[in-house]
Amino acid sequence: MRRSNHPHINSQARSAAKETALLDKPPQNHRLVEITGFGSNPGALKAWLYLPSIMAPGTPLVVALHGCTQTAEGYAAGTGWSQLAERRGFAVLYPEQHRSNNANLCFNWFEPGDIKRDAGEALSIRQMIDHLVQSQGVDPKRIFVTGLSAGGAMANVMLSAYPDIFAGGAIISGLPYGVAGTVTEAFERMQGRNPPTISRLHSVLKNASNHRGPWPSVSIWHGTHDQTVRPRNADQIVKQWSGVHALATEPTRSELIHGHSRKVWLDAKGRQVVETYLVKGMAHGVPLATGSDVSIGRAGPHMLKTEISSTVRIACSWSLATEADVEEAEAAGSHVRREEPDSASSTIERALRYARSRSNAAGTASDGKIAKVINDALRAAGLMR
Repeated sequence: MRRSNHPHINSQARSAAKETALLDKPPQNHRLVEITGFGSNPGALKAWLYLPSIMAPGTPLVVALHGCTQTAEGYAAGTGWSQLAERRGFAVLYPEQHRSNNANLCFNWFEPGDIKRDAGEALSIRQMIDHLVQSQGVDPKRIFVTGLSAGGAMANVMLSAYPDIFAGGAIISGLPYGVAGTVTEAFERMQGRNPPTISRLHSVLKNASNHRGPWPSVSIWHGTHDQTVRPRNADQIVKQWSGVHALATEPTRSELIHGHSRKVWLDAKGRQVVETYLVKGMAHGVPLATGSDVSIGRAGPHMLKTEISSTVRIACSWSLATEADVEEAEAAGSHVRREEPDSASSTIERALRYARSRSNAAGTASDGKIAKVINDALRAAGLMR
């Protein structure tokens, strides 16, 4: 296995690593299962999977990449991706770094041999996805990727190297693709020094694959007080993806959400393809709204309590959650608890949600096709023969 000295860790990270153990035991009903034998695995990564208890045919897949010093289980528990997946019926893949690859458990987002299409860690993650499409019937048209820090940078690697397999991605406290090839360059980019030119940002993305569109949508999140990966990197990611999407320099729309800045860029067809959230006062980590009794995720090292839920908002932008989910997750101080339905009602509700989502995605769908989806879900739950 390969070993790398990774710069994506600050002076506080070692103490944070000890605290991270608190997040490494997710709730019993959100347990991850390890996947083996998914391919040649040239990047020597582990693969962990969360499947919802009720999974309709053609379920979407979210690939979630942890940050430095973190584990797959810790990231799942902190971000709440498995928790939301259980509620909304999608699958989550958690690739995990080996310490023998990287002493700080960072994905090697800047190593040339790990970020090219069909090589290293990037290929390992691609093989995991292909395996799940074949073995679990994941919908190949609804695959998404997200990550924090080095995981956020690696999410951008996957979007850049494999734009043909992802419908969308979310980069949290990450960096642009292909702008560092050494430890020294990685440190410089993290601190926002010697930034790449716009032409280089565009060229490395275009040259990462032979793909020429359509391109995945990108959601970019960063804290205004992030000292580990400076907010300047968020601007560079916007510029990088603006090239392939042919976007204007200025955003189409700007707004404040709970005091945090959100900017949106629409393409020539009026589709939202790039958005940024600049989270006011936040340091290096995942923004979470944990004040509600039905909040998603929980606060901890690099899992930062704010008034905005990145997990639910990202899922909503991918049509994996609803605006009602966002409002509920961000309802600070709410004491209204979700009434748990009986298993049969829950199954039918999920089947109906799935059928509606498939109908909306396709534009139109016949009653017969929707009925088939519902029946398939009911049979999978053992409630219908």
